[in-house]
Amino acid sequence: MKSKKIAIIGLGYVGLPLAVEFGKKRKVIGYDIDLTRIEDLKNGFDKTKEVSNKNLKAAKNLDYTNNINDLKKCKIFIITVPTPIDKNMKPDLTFLIKASKSVGSILKKDNIVIYESTVYPGATEEVCVPILEKESGLTFNKGFYCGYSPERINPGDKIHNLKSIKKVIAGSTPQITAKINKLYKEIITAGTHIVNNIRIAEAAKVIENTQRDLNIALINEFAIIFNKLNINTQLVLEAASTKWNFLPFKPGLVGGHCIGVDPYYLAHKSLEAGYKPNMILSGRKLNNSMSSYIANQVICLLKNKNNNINDLNILIMGFTFKENCPDIRNTQIFKLYKNLKKFKFNVDVYEPNADSGSTKKEYNINLIDKPLLGKYHAIIVAVAHNEFKKLSISQIRKLGKKNVIVYDIKSMFDPSEVDGSL
Repeated sequence: MKSKKIAIIGLGYVGLPLAVEFGKKRKVIGYDIDLTRIEDLKNGFDKTKEVSNKNLKAAKNLDYTNNINDLKKCKIFIITVPTPIDKNMKPDLTFLIKASKSVGSILKKDNIVIYESTVYPGATEEVCVPILEKESGLTFNKGFYCGYSPERINPGDKIHNLKSIKKVIAGSTPQITAKINKLYKEIITAGTHIVNNIRIAEAAKVIENTQRDLNIALINEFAIIFNKLNINTQLVLEAASTKWNFLPFKPGLVGGHCIGVDPYYLAHKSLEAGYKPNMILSGRKLNNSMSSYIANQVICLLKNKNNNINDLNILIMGFTFKENCPDIRNTQIFKLYKNLKKFKFNVDVYEPNADSGSTKKEYNINLIDKPLLGKYHAIIVAVAHNEFKKLSISQIRKLGKKNVIVYDIKSMFDPSEVDGSL
């Protein structure tokens, strides 16, 4: 196995760390359709900030390409492309299908194709395998083999990284499972967990984030209830957390490419099987409504301090879907921004971690370089970036007018220091 060259298909948050770690051990080709991404990586720059320049340089056996034909000598293909949802909240497998077609076009006898992209149970064998068979002319489990090892990357997390998170392993035959397990053990120091088949591995991945989504939905509902009862949610959670088995979830906006997406994949398959997953869909509905809820809370606070709320200036601090990373995929702060714009507010977005060009292209929002002192009627602390944690509440209030409203989504400050929070 160690002599076999690996191809990593997709060099985003998941694929690049994988390519780099394998590239320290064996020959690897990282493939991506984005030529700019390829050129950046060749120049030692990772815009996702998941891999340091030092680690990029350490991957001595790693090459990059956007030409699928450069992968023809590879024996193992690991597909790590995005699996988003469409506007109807249905699984969008476009990238996965295209990647499978590309790999299928160069697939040879006894090659192994491993999928890491999050999917619903059954997708690998029901959707991807037929494409590989058609494109290659080979027969599944005779001419080529497949595996599934779900990604567990947590963007921006430098502690729980690729090597330190246990890897779930499944192959299309017991022999292939053993080979895939041996492969990943080369780089995963936390070890592996073998399951009986690919569908179990797919299901395990999709419930990891669904569980988190539901727990956050519950805490968000607590926050809504306690607000109506004039009880501070943060203080309630601090008190409840003194019990050893209380789960330490916090209220907030649920975005990103995982927690806000994966539940729809499981719901899709569940509906196909004839069961409506009421709890999963209810959790999604509640979490999706939180941007509107927060906007209404801010508006109520503004009305209490201003006779006229027309043409007010609002500052949103943070736009990425989570702290200390540049990832703006499926950020719920965009919905918050849109809800505020409906009231004709002048809304500035300050985000020191995101790429301004990507934000403009994806959301048509121009990030500001720096907030102006004394400009704002309301300031919403939306993301707990380290840059923001260094600021005192008085420094943040100086960005606003005399009677500025400060709304703290992430509970960064003591409840007594802000005007509103979840």
